[in-house]
Amino acid sequence: MVAALPRCVHLRPIEFMFWKKHPKKFFSLEEQERIIGEIRKAEDRTSGEIRVHLDCCSREIPLEKAKTVFHRLGMTRTKARNGVLIYLATEDRKFAILGDEGIHRVVPEDYWEDVKGKIQRQFQEGKICEGICLGIREIGEKLKTYFPVEKDDRNELPDSISEEK
Repeated sequence: MVAALPRCVHLRPIEFMFWKKHPKKFFSLEEQERIIGEIRKAEDRTSGEIRVHLDCCSREIPLEKAKTVFHRLGMTRTKARNGVLIYLATEDRKFAILGDEGIHRVVPEDYWEDVKGKIQRQFQEGKICEGICLGIREIGEKLKTYFPVEKDDRNELPDSISEEK
C-alpha cells in the first residue's frame, strides 16, 4: 500500500518561461547535478530512497499519477518500504509528494503538508531547483531519523531524475 499526501498542490499561476519547458529541458545540467547530489547526500545517511520524477502534464490528478509512477519505478520494492517520490507535472504547474507505507506510518500527521508548504514557497518565488533540493533535504532528515543507514545498506533505486517518456 502506498501512503501519501491527502491532496496535491496546485501552484498559483506563475509567469515563468521555464514552466513551459519539456521535462527533458526543465532543469539545466547544473541543476540536475545539484538535485542528484542532494539525493545522494540524503541517502548516505539513511536506508531510505528518494526519487524525483518529471512529467510535462497528466490527465490524472497529480497524486494519482504519482502513485502510478511510484509503482512503475519499483519504489514499493524497497526493503523497509521507505521510498519517497517528488512528482512534478511541469506544464500543469502541479506537484505531489508520495511516501511509501514505512515512512508514512512513522512521520507526524502534518509532516507531508509541512514539506509541501516549504517546497511551494520556493516555487512561488521562482526557485524550482531550490524547492526540490529543500524538499530532498527535509525528507532526508526525516528518513535519517527513522531509517538510519545500516551496515549492509545498498542503494536500492537509481538517484537520477526520471522523466515521462
